[in-house]
Amino acid sequence: MARNRFFFTSEAVTAGHPDKICDAISDAILDEALKEDKDSKMAVECTIKDNFLFIYGEENTKACLDYEAIAVEVLKRIGYKEDFDILVKVGKQSNEIFNAVNQNEMIGAGDQGIMFGYACKDTENYMPAPIEYANLLAKKLGDLQKENDLLGLDGKTQVTVEYANEKVDRIDTIIVSTQHRKEISQEQLEDLIVSKVIMETIPKNLLDERTKLLINPSGSFIVGGPYGDSGTTGRKIACDTYGGMGRIGGGCLSSKDPSKVDRSGAYYCRYVAKNIVAHGLADRCEVQVSYAIGKEDPISIYIETFGTAKASEEEMHEYVNENFDFRVSNIIDELDLKKPIYHLTSNYGHFGKSGLNWEKLKRRKKYE
Repeated sequence: MARNRFFFTSEAVTAGHPDKICDAISDAILDEALKEDKDSKMAVECTIKDNFLFIYGEENTKACLDYEAIAVEVLKRIGYKEDFDILVKVGKQSNEIFNAVNQNEMIGAGDQGIMFGYACKDTENYMPAPIEYANLLAKKLGDLQKENDLLGLDGKTQVTVEYANEKVDRIDTIIVSTQHRKEISQEQLEDLIVSKVIMETIPKNLLDERTKLLINPSGSFIVGGPYGDSGTTGRKIACDTYGGMGRIGGGCLSSKDPSKVDRSGAYYCRYVAKNIVAHGLADRCEVQVSYAIGKEDPISIYIETFGTAKASEEEMHEYVNENFDFRVSNIIDELDLKKPIYHLTSNYGHFGKSGLNWEKLKRRKKYE
């Protein structure tokens, strides 16, 4: 039974947030490896605090990587101009893992685990409205931070959506917190963020006289980025996925090559869920898949439509079986995941963006 009214909230962060700095560096390292060796196996992460950056993990690649230079380039691109003390501790991937994953022509899952994908009719790109608008606000804020000298590079957004009968009715609350220079007053900051971020991003029909706009509710936010908090790869998994509305798997996404099903499996689950909703088989859909390390075929596949299915359970499973293949090798091939595309996912979500293969709609083989 549909709930009459409820509120749901999601948050997002800018590219200058310390966790997102680490995600961007990790994915840049992966992309550089794939440019030279498309079969690279990478799991290189990093941690940042103040001007100290620690890069660590495992690799198995023919690429010659200058980890420090890659990190410096990413930091400069984000907007950080300080000199960083960088320590690198990257070793070879375990032969036991490598041999389990690579067996003749078969590619096995790089680890055991569970992954989820989600889609709904909230927005045109089938993303939940709270995380969609939070990410759009964060992206707009991030762009403004790089353009305006009165702002710093760290920031967060949060959006509370009010639903009526399971449909987006209005936005109840928007929170934007941005690092800033001491020269700007709270009043100036509020005017700037409301006019240049919120009003240029959020559809006007979702705002009303009851919508609350909270700009830097904590007050002063001068110290930020890695100087205000530490950061680590993979700590913003709810921001990276569905803002908490869809469930998340057991591992993060950034830093991992496509043999790691934490990443590729999550992408394929989104691909399947989005196509189920887009082709009218359900209004909301969540897909779960699980794998065992070294095994190509999934252990289980589960489809949940939250009472919104437009087809029978038998038709739903037949549609998935006829149109999708959850074997690891197929996921990598079908979504073309050996290309250096991962910098596109590091910030403002891994889902809902045009140009990513797991966001494409697939022509149905049946029930058209």
